[in-house]
Amino acid sequence: MGKQVWKAGNMVYPLPAVRVSTADKARKSNILTIAWTGTICTNPAMVYISVRPERYSYHIVINLTTEQLAKATDYCGVRSGKDVDKWKEAHLTPAKAEKLQYAPVIEECPVNIECKVTEVKKLGSHHMFLADVLAVHADPQYMDEKKKFHLNDAKPLVYSHGEYLGIGKKLGTFGYSVKKKKKKSGKKKQ
Repeated sequence: MGKQVWKAGNMVYPLPAVRVSTADKARKSNILTIAWTGTICTNPAMVYISVRPERYSYHIVINLTTEQLAKATDYCGVRSGKDVDKWKEAHLTPAKAEKLQYAPVIEECPVNIECKVTEVKKLGSHHMFLADVLAVHADPQYMDEKKKFHLNDAKPLVYSHGEYLGIGKKLGTFGYSVKKKKKKSGKKKQ
């Protein structure tokens, strides 16, 4: 039996589950959970988020979240900042950003990406926000002695078709499918 064909929809899963922190000029901050996010460009560093138009701000911090923060991540996605103080209820700590004047970073997240929205594309149910990356904060507990960052040790959270998941076991590294095997060193046989 062949595959079923469904009406048009988005099935690009899994996606990173992130929390976006925002603030207005009065310094009223909010947190929303987003799964529609990703990299646009490396140089210059650019990212995007897609959100319903009633939920946005132009200065944002994308905070990567972890398995340990799954409940707080979900809470920030299902509760409205109009009704509750998500910082308090989710036991999260706002910290000052390096480049942004208003939007805070979430201290408990292993990575915080400060962004300035440069363009908004109105696409229908969601608007896509294109943003320049201004600064990245990385938790030093995931750095090794050579200053290499090991994000996977933080156990990032992903979102797939209505479920939060851990990322599982490592299957390979970039380029492993074409990497040449190392020759064993030692004396040649005669």
